[in-house]
Amino acid sequence: MSGARTPVGTTGRGAARQAVTIHFAGFNRAWAAWIGDRLERRGLRVVYLRWDSPADVPLVDLLRDLELAEGRILIVVSEWYFQLGPRTQEEWNTALREVVAPDPSRFAAVSVTTASVPAATAVLAPVDLTNMGAEEAERRLLDRLDLPFEPQPDTPDGARRGPRFPAAMPEVWGGVPRRNTRFTGRESLLNDAYHLLQGAEPGAGVVTLHGMSGVGKTQTAAEYVYRFGSEYDVVWWVNAEKRVTYRRLLAELAPKLGLQTGQEYGERLRSVRDSLRRGDPYGRWLLILDGADEPDQIWDLVPTGPGHVIITSRNPEWTEHNSKLLEVPVYARDESVAFIRRRAPRLSEGEADQLADALEDLPLLLDQTARWLNDSDLSVRQYIALLDGGIDSDVVKVSADFPLAFQTAWSILLNKLRETVPESVDLLRLCTFFAPGFIPVRLLREMSSDELPEQLAGLLNDPLLWNKAINQLRQYSVVRLESHEAVGDEGAGSGESLYLHRMVHQIVHKDMPDADRKEFIDVVRLALAAADPRRPTDPDLWPGYAEIVPHLKYADVLQTQEPTVQRLVFNCLRYMYFSGEYVAGIKLGERAMKAWRELLGPTHPRIWELTYHYTNLLRAVGDYAATEALSRAAAEHLKAERGPQDLEHLRAAAGLAADLRGLGRYDEALELSQWVLVAYRDLLGDQDSRSLNSLNNLAVSLRLLGRYPEALEHDRRTMESRRLLLRARHPWTLGSEISYAIDLRLLGRYAEAESIQAKNVREIRLVMGRDNPQTLKAEHNLALCRYRLGERDRGRDRGAEREEPGELLSSVLERGERVLGETHPLTLIFATAQSCYAREHGDIDRARELSEAVVARYEVMLGDEHPFVAGARANQALILRNVGEREAGHVLLEQALAAMTDAVGEHHPWTLGCALNASALRNIVGDTESAAELSHDTVGRAVETLGRTHPLTLSARIAHAADLRGLRDRRQAEKVEQEALSDLDATLGSKHPHTVSARSRNRPYWDFEPQVI
Repeated sequence: MSGARTPVGTTGRGAARQAVTIHFAGFNRAWAAWIGDRLERRGLRVVYLRWDSPADVPLVDLLRDLELAEGRILIVVSEWYFQLGPRTQEEWNTALREVVAPDPSRFAAVSVTTASVPAATAVLAPVDLTNMGAEEAERRLLDRLDLPFEPQPDTPDGARRGPRFPAAMPEVWGGVPRRNTRFTGRESLLNDAYHLLQGAEPGAGVVTLHGMSGVGKTQTAAEYVYRFGSEYDVVWWVNAEKRVTYRRLLAELAPKLGLQTGQEYGERLRSVRDSLRRGDPYGRWLLILDGADEPDQIWDLVPTGPGHVIITSRNPEWTEHNSKLLEVPVYARDESVAFIRRRAPRLSEGEADQLADALEDLPLLLDQTARWLNDSDLSVRQYIALLDGGIDSDVVKVSADFPLAFQTAWSILLNKLRETVPESVDLLRLCTFFAPGFIPVRLLREMSSDELPEQLAGLLNDPLLWNKAINQLRQYSVVRLESHEAVGDEGAGSGESLYLHRMVHQIVHKDMPDADRKEFIDVVRLALAAADPRRPTDPDLWPGYAEIVPHLKYADVLQTQEPTVQRLVFNCLRYMYFSGEYVAGIKLGERAMKAWRELLGPTHPRIWELTYHYTNLLRAVGDYAATEALSRAAAEHLKAERGPQDLEHLRAAAGLAADLRGLGRYDEALELSQWVLVAYRDLLGDQDSRSLNSLNNLAVSLRLLGRYPEALEHDRRTMESRRLLLRARHPWTLGSEISYAIDLRLLGRYAEAESIQAKNVREIRLVMGRDNPQTLKAEHNLALCRYRLGERDRGRDRGAEREEPGELLSSVLERGERVLGETHPLTLIFATAQSCYAREHGDIDRARELSEAVVARYEVMLGDEHPFVAGARANQALILRNVGEREAGHVLLEQALAAMTDAVGEHHPWTLGCALNASALRNIVGDTESAAELSHDTVGRAVETLGRTHPLTLSARIAHAADLRGLRDRRQAEKVEQEALSDLDATLGSKHPHTVSARSRNRPYWDFEPQVI
């Protein structure tokens, strides 16, 4: 046959360009795309013809139809090409001899497999392209088509790069499941997904494969990767069932992309998203988010950019988040039949059809049933009778989503597993006490054999028995061996990472004897406890907690009195508090409170420790009324039972002080904070971390009372001691730096504050990640420091890299709303600052929208008498003034001034600020004498409280000068104004916006700024 070769161009078709039709099985699309690209680069016209082999059409007729294709016909030979149908090797041999042999010049072939193929394939004279590099494969391809081989130049920058050589992996590859060599059908679905992604605008390439459990969404996504992955430089697969897991796994992409980041996954996550968004260093990337059933949990973290995202989900709500939806239905009947016959060759086409009908064409169930049915002597008719009759009366309805056939079929399969390798059932049942999906079974194998019951010790300690059980489960498609990282043969052999489908998980969990249930769940609980990193305040260890947390619910860790397991619960709650996972932490805390009060009793010591962690999380989201009741009950009980000097009582009292601060009862909070600090120092000394925490809390109380110099001194001492006792980058040390910088700013020492805060932001981003609440707090303070310094517009005398105040404020608010929610206390602080900034920069509609929302939320959360409500209303009054509603603004501001005075006293800086604004509004509505009287009193109180040169005092002095001019007391007005301007020059500088504005006789105003509690 080799002597009968004909060059591509001699087919006599008369086309403008020589044509080649590439005929391939969908499974081998990557090869077809690479071959076509190589030919098109040499000026040939390529037609792609995917091989379809409907069983009801004779194979000879299908091959004869192929002769109608354009030009030379190049067949991509693989076992998949011959399995479609499926057809027997005898059919293929007959068809090839009848159709190809008489006209060999029309056909050519390349082989991309080492598997056996029909003997008559020799008539195609396929050239082997396996086990070689791209250049040699291309040379062989061209030689087979009688084309000259001339190396092609490198693709110029900016030009579209062609598909990668299929035998070469993308430059970055991770987490992708092994290819399912039994994958069947889904051709139109895969092509639809491909065209949707390729046709999407940059940043909009997101497709969600949606469908019920067990329908094959994950397998379809994996097949997409293998068919089209050669067109990408980066392919990264992540388990997206839980936000914490998704964040960690996406962050693991950072080093693969060559990004220089710290070890903390929050910083890595930010770098990864920025890199993907820019397309630097790779623009052709594909990210697969598997099992993303809760869009609200992760939609904000889905990367955008020039690459593509595929999501698998049972939830169709992804359409609300800029994703195109493709439904993955159950198999079409011909797909079911083809799959069953490939999985169970002994079954006839009719039997396969009967089985598919009984199993409702559900791919997962077909996969798990067909293989063992092929190995058994049970007929399809007998098996269907078992399905119809049920195995026993204990078969339960697991979920409305699961067909009844699935549950019955699973009972049959479990019996089969018990008969062959009973240990595989033990392993499977153990896995159901972890969350479905990726099961960290390595935690089980790392346990001491002393902690294992005899039934499981042999399985977990005997590598041969372990591998036998694993292989049995793999054989029947019960588990997969893939993990979130690419696993080599060694990792797979050790069974480090198993994947268990949620349907299998639920039905196995239900079908378990009570004795096994109790024994197995204890083992998993102890395994999780043994994996506890034990330092929840250390960001470097947060990935360990992120891995453990999803499994707590399934191991039912709240129903045991085992101390190590209860300690794990406390540490997970603490991790959630420090990492900002407040909602998940509160849910766990609520469940723990209910469970442990029943299990241990309402006054058990563990209840008071749980109360501490739970109230921390509730307090973080602003539920101060609830936390005050819990903290007070704990403090009173512990004081009565153990005495006032008990450490647990002191901790509860410290929490109560924080609750009082949240409720605006600052004097009470200060008194309690002072007492707690003295008690801790008496018991533990000055340098114990608990004493330093109390010193920090005392500073917070002083700051809220407007006693800024005292707060500064306490925060300085706390910061310096924490640097010595802990480390410079410990979260508590970094938190002290933020507090110290805030104090400096509130005292008007803007340059010092900015210097410290800028350094702190750089470090806190590395340690905590960009979206951690502490990072947001730091960036917010940095923005205010720069704003108070007078920085307004980018450029001028500073570098382009320096983040400007407006940019920072907008970014912090956007992330606060997204990560924490719109009603979180920090988000409301950020919204307040953004509103004031928008008002001063002409975006009055945005300012009003934000201000009205802040006022309404504070009123609901805190009540009318809270100082934050008064302050927010004072800000709102300035907006009303700007939009011309002067009388309404005046009335609102007078109410705010009276409420603020009642709440914190007339000498508090917040009251002085309200008074400064109220004097201006009195002037506007014509009450000049009252305005001058108020501004005069304000200056006196400001000098007494803050000093002559504090920025708020200087603003009050400038305002008083304006009021004196309104009374026509020009001489006194001039004197007051000149003295104030001189102090402004000396304090802020002659070019500072406040100084320039004062010289232009623009009346100053004050913005209320809520503080953290």
